[in-house]
Amino acid sequence: MMVFTRVLKDVTKNKMLYIMLLPVVLYYILFHYWPMYGAIIAFKEFNPRLGILGSPWAGFGQFIDFFQGAYFWRTLRNTFLISVYGLLWGFPAPIILALLLNEVKSKYFKSTVQTITYLPHFISLVVIAGIIKDFTSSKGIINDILAFFGWERISLLLEPGLFRTIYISTDIWQHIGWGTIIYLAALTGVDPERYEAAKMDGAGRWKQMVHVTIPGMMPTIVILLILDVGRLMNLGFEKIILLYNPGVYETADVISSYVYRVGLQEFNFSYSSAVGLFNSVIGFTLVMFSNWLSRKLNDTSLW
Repeated sequence: MMVFTRVLKDVTKNKMLYIMLLPVVLYYILFHYWPMYGAIIAFKEFNPRLGILGSPWAGFGQFIDFFQGAYFWRTLRNTFLISVYGLLWGFPAPIILALLLNEVKSKYFKSTVQTITYLPHFISLVVIAGIIKDFTSSKGIINDILAFFGWERISLLLEPGLFRTIYISTDIWQHIGWGTIIYLAALTGVDPERYEAAKMDGAGRWKQMVHVTIPGMMPTIVILLILDVGRLMNLGFEKIILLYNPGVYETADVISSYVYRVGLQEFNFSYSSAVGLFNSVIGFTLVMFSNWLSRKLNDTSLW
C-alpha cells in the first residue's frame, strides 16, 4: 500500500513526464509484448481455421525437426559467421572514424565528411541493394576496375565465397557515419581539463587520444558492444533476401531468411515460429552474458 501511495504521488507530481512516456509504453506493449502471445504456435501444429488456442499441441516437435533438419547447421553457421565478422570489422569502424574526425581542426571539412558518411544510412534499403547489385554485376564499376588490371569479369553476387565480404563491407559503408555521430557525441562529455593536464605532462596528440579520448568514450563503447553482441543472432533478413540467390545459399542463407522462406513462402507458420523463437532465446542469452561479463570486468553495464 505504501509503495502504491509513493507511485501515485510521483505520477501526480510528474504527470507531464508520464504523459510523454505513455506513447513509448503503448508502442512496446502493442508491437513487442502483445505479439509474444503468438509465440505459442511454435509449440503447436498451427491451423489458421482453428486459431492459435484451437490448434493441436505439438510440444517441442517443431524444434526437434529444425535441430535434426538439413538446414540447421548451415543457417546457424552462416548467421554466426556473418554476425561475428560484422562485429569484428564493423564495430571498430565508427570508433576509428570518430577518433580521426576529432583530430580535424577544420569544421567545414569535418561536417562535409560527416554528411557524406552518414547519408547512406537514410537511403532506402531497396535502393542500397539495387546499387550493390549494379556495382557488383559483370558490367558494374567494380568489374570495370578489375578488368583494367587484367581480371576476368564475373558477377560477384553469384560467387558464394564473396557474399559475406560484400554484405559486411557494404554494411559498414551504410552505417559507419551514423555510428560516428554517437561516438562524437560521447566525446563532447570529455573534460577539456584532462587534455590540458595531458599536455602539461608532455603528452602528444597520440598519447592524448590513447589516455584521454578513448577512456572518455569507453562507457559508450561498452554499452554499444553489449547491444551488438545481443544482436549477433538477430541478423535482419531484408538485406539478405534482397541480395542472395539459390546459388549462394551455402554461405548466405541465415536463420532469419530461412524463417522468411519457410513461414511466408511455404506457409509453415509453426515451424518458422519455432526457428525464430530459438533464435530469440540465443540472442537473449548472449545479451545477458555480455552484460554480466562487462559488469564483472569494468563495472559498466546496461543494468
